[in-house]
Amino acid sequence: MKRFAVGLLACVTFFTGPAFAENYLLNGGQDSAIAYQMVQSITPAPDTRKLFLSYVKPVSFTSPTYNQAVESVNITFSVAPDSQTSKTDENGNTIMEAAWNNPAQPVSATLAFNVKNSVRLDTLKTSAPFPVAGLPDAVKPYLAATDQVPASDPAITQKARELTASAETQFDAVRRVLTWVIDHMRYVQPPESYDAMYAFTSGKGNCQNYSHLSAALMRAAGIPVRIVNGVTLKNPYEIKQGDTVLIMKNAEGRHSWIEVYFPDLKWVPFDPQCTELFVSNRFIRVEVGLDNNDTENDGLIRWTRVKGSTGKPSFREDIRADFLSDNVTLAGTKTDYGPKNKMFGPPVTAAFQKVTKVYKEPEPEPVKPERLKTLVFSEPFVFGNLEFPKHLDFQTARARTEEAPDGSMKMVKTFLVETAEYVTTQGKKYAQSFVLDRPVKLSAIGLALHNFSSDGQLWVELFTDKNGIPDQQMAVSDMVFLADRVYKPGYDWVNFAFAGQEIVLQPGRYWAALGFTGGPIVNWFFSYGKPTGPQDGTRYRTLFDEQWSHSHAFEFNYRVTGLAPKDFKAE
Repeated sequence: MKRFAVGLLACVTFFTGPAFAENYLLNGGQDSAIAYQMVQSITPAPDTRKLFLSYVKPVSFTSPTYNQAVESVNITFSVAPDSQTSKTDENGNTIMEAAWNNPAQPVSATLAFNVKNSVRLDTLKTSAPFPVAGLPDAVKPYLAATDQVPASDPAITQKARELTASAETQFDAVRRVLTWVIDHMRYVQPPESYDAMYAFTSGKGNCQNYSHLSAALMRAAGIPVRIVNGVTLKNPYEIKQGDTVLIMKNAEGRHSWIEVYFPDLKWVPFDPQCTELFVSNRFIRVEVGLDNNDTENDGLIRWTRVKGSTGKPSFREDIRADFLSDNVTLAGTKTDYGPKNKMFGPPVTAAFQKVTKVYKEPEPEPVKPERLKTLVFSEPFVFGNLEFPKHLDFQTARARTEEAPDGSMKMVKTFLVETAEYVTTQGKKYAQSFVLDRPVKLSAIGLALHNFSSDGQLWVELFTDKNGIPDQQMAVSDMVFLADRVYKPGYDWVNFAFAGQEIVLQPGRYWAALGFTGGPIVNWFFSYGKPTGPQDGTRYRTLFDEQWSHSHAFEFNYRVTGLAPKDFKAE
């Protein structure tokens, strides 16, 4: 491979002008017919006396934007259960439970159904006033405070009052809360805790934290909210924005979101990570409740065991969704109001605050050549989107195991999901942007990857930036031969060294693009949102797309390492 010897690099385009809010109004729709199947495989421990598996029957749901029509729900077991029950809980969920006495062999449960999911996004009208009044008795339980949704906590009630103080419509109040949550939070997995207070104080969490914090603030303001548990599907979809295309993608796995009650709209879905008044039709709605402790029944594993024993079952969950048809026609228009991080929703006819917001990022200034020559690069430097679950098998990952007062055990489902993109498709090149606030003598760029075979070679190409897209290639890393790497489960850093190239990067914006040859099969892990970089900082191009016109709403996990001047301060 051609190598580039590069000295002091100053060919960088810096941010120019202000960055406005990242609020997008969507028009159009989605229509899909999906054949869904989830298989859970459980191997009981030898000392298991009784094994219980429970599932929630998915049902049809209608709202002004998102609609789900479920057909032909069927659950089968590889080993016939000794008993089966079905009941409806106070939230309207139909819970099916199967039990086995002294199970001596693995059990597989297969839940299958067909579903037609559709989304319609055009101008939505709501005139519901704030404060909310005249609520039906059936929705009042969803104002309650719980351990995970502490709507009566003084810090939560104070923040809710602060956010909604001058709101006159319910939509305005809800929108203010959601805008704050989207900008306050950063997605991580797994979080240390799943409740709203952890999210409120730390500013980070997973989908459960986003849902619990949004619900706590809205309930504190007198707005009914219920937690939804379900599944997101990994099939991406496009939102057209003029000459560019924004790619939206979820991980395939368990997900938590919310539904908000409006007197004139009834229950309407929101994903507090990025959408208002709708969720995409890649969401399959399963169970609702007050919080995620209340919605634990779908996929719950319980067992009793011999006294004094410590064994627990092993577990695997596989989801498959075949799109029998899929039609997406969505177009987005960016506004100058809203959160700093991306939020999507339909146009709304309602009185609400439209304050133009400008989020001006500090513009890195290049170091003058005469000063650059005097700098001593001695301080270890590490920068990037660094947090991801390493070496984790997502199909077998499970949350905590708990013991009930009667001695029975339960294994609570996890919301760990494999947020990753297959990045070695022929004819595509993926790139991640990063911004340096100081000069750096580059050693390596690491990418969070998982390779599924030992075929092929990988490398990283370093580009300058021009108007938010990769421009001139500056350097190419050493090759990584996948045959030389020791296999490990899950994702880990793959370091691409720039040995012997003496690359010094000026402060500014750059792009790291993955190159490959020889047929590798590689996934690159990503984080929802943009934890470290610009909103347009994750892109891919096809063979004839010189403008890198496809932008992703997520950010790849990457790591820039090298040496920086000690105690560097910009002039």
